[in-house]
This record gives sequence, C-alpha cells and structure tokens, in this order.
Amino acid sequence: MSAESVCLAGWRGFLAVALTTATPGLLSAQAGDARLGDAVERFTPAAVELRHRIHQNPELGNREFRTAELVAAHLRELGMEVRTGVAHTGVIGILRGRRPGPVVAVRADMDALPVTEDTPYPFRSTVRTTYLGQEVGVSHACGHDVHVAVGLGVASALATIRERLPGTVLFVFQPAEEGPPPGERGGARLMLEEGAFASPRPSAVFGLHASAELEVGRVGYTPGPALAAATAWRATIRGRAAHGARPELAVDPIVLASQAVMALQTIRSRILSPFVPSVLTVGIIRGGERLNIIPAEVRLEGTIRTYEAAVLDTIERRMRDILDGTTRAGGGSFTLELDRAVPVTVNDRELAARMRPTLERVLGRENVHLLPPATVAEDFAYFATEVPGFYFRLGTVRPGTVSGDHHTPTFMADDSAIPVGIRVMAILLLDYLGGGARN
Repeated sequence: MSAESVCLAGWRGFLAVALTTATPGLLSAQAGDARLGDAVERFTPAAVELRHRIHQNPELGNREFRTAELVAAHLRELGMEVRTGVAHTGVIGILRGRRPGPVVAVRADMDALPVTEDTPYPFRSTVRTTYLGQEVGVSHACGHDVHVAVGLGVASALATIRERLPGTVLFVFQPAEEGPPPGERGGARLMLEEGAFASPRPSAVFGLHASAELEVGRVGYTPGPALAAATAWRATIRGRAAHGARPELAVDPIVLASQAVMALQTIRSRILSPFVPSVLTVGIIRGGERLNIIPAEVRLEGTIRTYEAAVLDTIERRMRDILDGTTRAGGGSFTLELDRAVPVTVNDRELAARMRPTLERVLGRENVHLLPPATVAEDFAYFATEVPGFYFRLGTVRPGTVSGDHHTPTFMADDSAIPVGIRVMAILLLDYLGGGARN
C-alpha cells in the first residue's frame, strides 16, 4: 500500500472514531475535551505519516504545488468548500457548522526554506533546487510541515462534529510566509487582497508556530505586540573603479562600505534608548569581482526589526545621515531603499485573555507560559491586522533532546508535538465559537 493510501486510511479511521465519541457536550466541556483527545490519539499515526511526507518533499515559497494539492484533496475528502490558487498556491477550506455562530479563521503556513537539513531523522529532506542562481538544499527548517499536519488534523476533528458546530471555520493554508522570491508577490498580504477573508469574513484568526525553545506539551504566547515588524533595506555605495595597485586613482566603495557598516551600529547603541527594542542587521555585503580591481560599487542588504513606527522612522533617518556623511567624505555617493514588508504581529489582548483559560484547561496552568516579545517577524501579522488575532508557540522539542534554532540545518520538531497541537487548536476554536473561555 502506498504512503498516500496509508495516510488516507488513517484519516478515515480517525473520522470513524471521532464520530462515535462525539457528544453534544463536546464543544467546551472537559468531558468533551477528553473524548476529542482520545480521537486525536487514535489519529496520530496518520498525522505523523502526513508530516513525514511533507517534510521529505519540501517546497519553497510560491512553489508549494504538491503540498497545496495534498491539502486541497484532504479538505475535499472532508466535504468542505475548497478554494485553490489563492496567492499562487494558497488553499482555503470552509467548514460550515449546522448551528448558527460566528466565523473564525485558522492559519497554517506551508513553505520551506533554502536550508540543507542536517538531522538524524530517517525522513529528513534530501531535496535540492536552484534559489537565487545557486544550488541549495531545501528543508522545513522552521516547522511549517508540522503546522500543515496540525491544521489538517484540526480540520478532520471539527468536520466530524459539523452537525453540532456553532458557526464556521475558515482553514487558511498559506504559501510564502518566509517571503516570496525576489520580483514576486505572495504570502498573507496577497491572500487578503485576493479575498481570503472576504466571504465569509471571520471575526478572529488563530495561528500557531513550532518552537525550538519549548518542550512538547508546553505553549507560550505574548499579549499585545508579540513579534517585530520586519523591514528589508538595500543600499548601494558608489565610488570609482581603479587598479588595485593604484588606490589613489579610486574612490574605494569597499572602504566606504566598511566604515558605513560600523557606523550603522551606533544607531542602536547611541541614538535609540536602551529601553526601546530594535535590531539593525547587515546581512549581505557584495562588491568586486577580482582581487586586484577596486570595484565601482558595493551593495549592502539587511533587516530592521521594530515594534513602533516612530522608531523605524528614526532608524531610517539616521541611516541616511550616516550613509550620506560617510560617502561624501570619501568622494562617493549612495542610494537607500527600505521595504516595510511585515508589520508588527499583535495578539489582541482581550482575545488572549479570553483564550488563556482554554490553554490552561487543556495543558495545565504550569505548561502555559507568558513570553517576552521576539524580534523575529511573521506575516500572520497581516491577518491579525485585519481581524483580532491570537498566535501562540507550540513546544516541539522532545524532552531530553535539543534542537537547532529556526532556519538552521539542525532544527528539529518532534512528531509528538502534532497531537498536542491538534488538540489545543481544535478546543481553542470550539471554545471561541461556543462563546466559552471567558473570564
């Protein structure tokens, strides 16, 4: 039997079990939580198999063709209304309950990263592709394969109680969360522009992310501003080319760029208050093609992370001052472009307070953590700007082991996090739709 057949058989078995265990009290009662937990436990082997398939076949942003096909096929099997091709490869499933109630959305991102995996997993990725003109490995080094498996598990669990479901759940499987390829558009912003939340329009959106810092069985969240805004910047420093043996004839952009990189660090250390969180990073320096030629220009690229628009305005102004002063003093010139790509991810405080009792009921108070804001960015922010959002981090580190950081070759999300994620997210959605989890 093929892996796909095994997976579908497991899903059908899960559906049958869930149907026999569902009760009218499932929507928010602790007894219903336990019954749902039993169903999830029986389904877990199929969910893990699904995760392995996605992990072994990772796809970069705007290229999630096979992943999207798998997702759409499964949602159709559950009897949902399905839209495909949203923001290139995005998939939306609509589960309409038979009882009146609100509309809520849940997001799962699907894309992988240009990172060569270095883990002991027997299902590790060996996929390679070309990215920005270079041959690279491709892997789920940020846990999006787990996100998809959890999202489909939640869809399956809630589909079994459609007759009792008060309201509608919008399942949003998003491409290009890590950003689309250069020259393309994609991700959450494009999904919204193409009507992801138009009809039906949700009153709230939920999302989760694998955490390389929390153990399996734990979750964490940050009320209010949770993840930073991400601004990409690109600067070109122009000088005058010359033979490397005749530097007096040149305006050396490499020297100017070196001075600029060091001076840019003073913005964080000397211009901004130490109590104002921010990051200014230079990630790329490119210039020159031969060891004995001083080039005509050098390109710098990097990222800025902030939580307030005024802070970003200050950083941009001082970057221009520094680049202007440095290049003019050396006889050169510059251009600077900023792309304010991703806004701050904000957890709606009222929604977060409303859902915390659910997290504590499902996992135990000791396993629910308040986390400080993080300087990473997430384009879930666009969804949470459109409607109130609740975004939490799901522990994926198996106790007794360690994982590399996100976006590194040694990132490892353990399979045992999948049933935890399904159960937590399903009950959060049920409590929201049923009006529970209020203080």
